[in-house]
Amino acid sequence: MKKNTLFQMLLSILLATQFGFAQVDVVYNNLVWSDEFDSNGVEAINATKWHHQIQIPSGGNWYNDEVQHYTDQPTNSSVNGGFLNIVAKKEPYTSQGYTKQYTSARLNSKFAFLYGRVDIRAKIPTNQGTWPALWMLGKNVNEDGAYFDAIYGTTDWPVCGEIDILEHGITSWQPAGYVQSALHTPSSFGNTTNIGGTIAANLGTDYHVYSMNWSPFQITFLLDGVAYYTYNPAVKTPSNWPFNAEQYLLLNIAMGGVAGTIPSNFTQAAMVVDYVRIYQNTAIDTQAPTNFVATVGAVTSSTIELLLNGNDNSGNVSYSINYSGGTINTANPSGVQKSVVVPNLNPNTNYIFSITASDLSGNNYVSNPIVVSATTTSVTGCFGTSSLAQSGSFSTGYNYAFETLGTNVKITYGLLDTDKVGVVAILWRQNPFGETQMTNVTGNIFTHTITGQTIGNTIIYGVKFAYTGGMSVTNYYSYVVGSNCVLEVASIQEPVEFSFINPVEDFININSEAEINKVEVYNMTGILVLESKSDTQKIDITNLSQGIYLLAVYSGDNKSVKKMIVK
Repeated sequence: MKKNTLFQMLLSILLATQFGFAQVDVVYNNLVWSDEFDSNGVEAINATKWHHQIQIPSGGNWYNDEVQHYTDQPTNSSVNGGFLNIVAKKEPYTSQGYTKQYTSARLNSKFAFLYGRVDIRAKIPTNQGTWPALWMLGKNVNEDGAYFDAIYGTTDWPVCGEIDILEHGITSWQPAGYVQSALHTPSSFGNTTNIGGTIAANLGTDYHVYSMNWSPFQITFLLDGVAYYTYNPAVKTPSNWPFNAEQYLLLNIAMGGVAGTIPSNFTQAAMVVDYVRIYQNTAIDTQAPTNFVATVGAVTSSTIELLLNGNDNSGNVSYSINYSGGTINTANPSGVQKSVVVPNLNPNTNYIFSITASDLSGNNYVSNPIVVSATTTSVTGCFGTSSLAQSGSFSTGYNYAFETLGTNVKITYGLLDTDKVGVVAILWRQNPFGETQMTNVTGNIFTHTITGQTIGNTIIYGVKFAYTGGMSVTNYYSYVVGSNCVLEVASIQEPVEFSFINPVEDFININSEAEINKVEVYNMTGILVLESKSDTQKIDITNLSQGIYLLAVYSGDNKSVKKMIVK
């Protein structure tokens, strides 16, 4: 019973934010602010829309050990032929009593907004030592020299919240073309755990559209219209969600510091921006949603999927799900089915959901609420915690979980180390060897589902965690598809080498050069049916009925599992 409870707790954490992953929940249609950078020649930036932030922070240096001066020189920022050029240059420059060897530009938008979508079409420098960024800060940030600081700067960073739409050059351990998005909050800042990223081709030569979609429920990042990371805390607090107040845009290139060493032959690098566009929904809406339906989708031992759909003239529908575990608030475009996976559920338990639909203006569906119910299944899976490593090492360790869902197996790993940042996870299959990128659920928890499995087959997987400055690879673990938590997961990093004649009858005669401390036999539902700690080389199985079993052999801390047929 205790193992069941622990397994449910782990799976609940792993799925806590999955229901909002990789979707744009609210569509914003009305262009409220933009700069197309239209010009016939070389011009200064539009001073009605942009502010040069050039004041150095206290101490004489910009943050993160950066080495540049930001200037308002036209050689560092200008509009030319329909494009904004932000240029980082190698040149001595003295300002505010300090001389530095590099110059660049840092622009603040003079427009701030609450909720909406940002689209920025740009090509970015990929030179070693450069850190191009498209990002946002709370309008209330207390940062000397920022455009809004004099009137609104009442709040320190990161309490103001920071949304990094694009960063490049600070993830040297990632593949070429990797672009990163991040969020900094009081609960996670500096080397934040709230990070997502994707690969883009030809960053320095091709234009890409970098987007951020910000609703009251979640923040989603997109590359060329494709969502790749969604931030959506299940329970929003001021600590993890300071994103309920206006923010403004920043465009800049930083030099050195966490971007690494600047080569001696560096001369200059440019970020070229085609346009910046901000969308919101501005129309007054007085019509309530129509055609609201709610049904039950996939059900597991710890989750229930709810399928929601409704129509509204505004283009978006908001849903509120109330049940014994709390409330989930979400939204989706009108007429598009929303899948909400409710986490943190107990196995073999009936849940009743009361679901309401409204629009973002607060107009309610006429027949609210719709009530649906479903019963979770029993647990079929295994879990564990370990610090064993094939390569590298773990300061604390990791959780792992394997759950059978029909003919699929959901594999989830959570890194427990707190001294590793910028973590990504690659699932390793042992034989034949293969690598698969895992999906980030939240923090340092990653998951991947392998499909088309056969009940009773053994699968063997581990995970490579890559992070700033290195990598650590977990032990390989074997899992028998369809078995449950009583069996747990067998480490095969140092397998126990043993053999026996299979099929068996009356007795199991185990041959092994290792000292066998314990032998266990499980049926195919994962129930322990025989255990021997005394005579571990000749095991009496006369009380076992015919069938297929799992034979677990232990030697010290090592364990191996093999199938066994009893005649």
